[in-house]
Amino acid sequence: MKVMIPALLPAMVRHGRINDDPGLHAQLLAVSAATIDRLLASLRIAASKGRRRAAGQSSAVRRAVPIRTFGDWDDPAPGYLEVDFVAHCGPQLAGNFIQTLVLTDVATGWTECVPVLTRDSTLVIDAIDRARALLPFPMLGVDFDNDSVFMNERVVGWCRAQGLEVTRARAYRKNDQAWVEQKNGAIVRRLVGYGRFEGLESLRVLTRLYAAARIHTNVLQPSFKLRSKSRIGAKVVKRYHPPLPPANRVLAHDAIGAAPKRRLGRMLATADPVVLLNEIRAAQEDLGRRVDQRGVARVTESAHEIISAPAPVTAAQRGEQRAIHRRPYRRIKPVPRKPRMLDAYEDHTRNWLQRQPGMTAVEILDRLRELAPAGTFKATHLRTVQRALATWRAEAIRQWIDQCRAETETSASSAAEAAAL
Repeated sequence: MKVMIPALLPAMVRHGRINDDPGLHAQLLAVSAATIDRLLASLRIAASKGRRRAAGQSSAVRRAVPIRTFGDWDDPAPGYLEVDFVAHCGPQLAGNFIQTLVLTDVATGWTECVPVLTRDSTLVIDAIDRARALLPFPMLGVDFDNDSVFMNERVVGWCRAQGLEVTRARAYRKNDQAWVEQKNGAIVRRLVGYGRFEGLESLRVLTRLYAAARIHTNVLQPSFKLRSKSRIGAKVVKRYHPPLPPANRVLAHDAIGAAPKRRLGRMLATADPVVLLNEIRAAQEDLGRRVDQRGVARVTESAHEIISAPAPVTAAQRGEQRAIHRRPYRRIKPVPRKPRMLDAYEDHTRNWLQRQPGMTAVEILDRLRELAPAGTFKATHLRTVQRALATWRAEAIRQWIDQCRAETETSASSAAEAAAL
């Protein structure tokens, strides 16, 4: 509006909307944008039906943290991690629940998961410090999203005091943190599921689960790493490095010292996949007993068998059933069949077809309109009669085939008996 005043003022004076007062004109031309906002504050509230404008998410801490996008990494050395939270809240966000802090190294894909009892900046600092001690290489930088639990003076100040480079993603741009967002689903959700977990006991079980899963995921499980991405018209071509476990990428990187590689080599030598999987499954079973099952439909085997006897399902089709995953919904009550408008006239129609098999749907509809009360059948019901006619004729053909097969079998058995005699 400030820049519009010089253009609007002559037109308003020319049409008599504003008095031709030189002093008033000088004040209007000299008014600042802040003064305009202050003078029109009450009018804006009235125009928005009494609702004040919501405060933006910008803060001094966010403005002080530089933004880093997906394309800004440029093949960094190991130690720069993307950090994100995964909420174990179940179907609702109300109340306190456990969250998992996920830290993924951009260069190697090494991922650490640390459960946090509740959203608190002090607990976030403690979780980052614990993950820092578990990493086989020094932590050099952290990349957060715009969550207020990260973007505060306590967390950002602590990270900078530890010599860590702090960056953040753009708001509502999850692809800026594509490395950690992919691990949220591929690791955390696959291990823990989508149930709700609360309390210290669930926190201890999650800690035990992640302690076994970190070795299995980082040492024994290969993963792809994007090498390049190019666009050819509307097609995006992606090239990947050969799949390797994150530990192998750490051992092959020149920026890692000899001491961390020796520690990682000992971890590789002692990692037993069977023992690790048994520990993961045991922790998942314990979590399955602790998950909040409210709102989840339970179906017993006996109730399911009342409906129908299901076909035998192989173990490969059934898959591995884990207690952390919710059971699928199955309808217990059978779905009732709704009566059709042709049910009351089916006998008449079948008799017509038996006497005249070549009757068309149009002819049947004309007879039904004469037989039924006025307004029951209309021209728009032709498609309904066509579908019913197709079903009835298919049944008649099946009956004819069964009758022919029975007659053939009877004649064959009679011929065999005659030949035997």
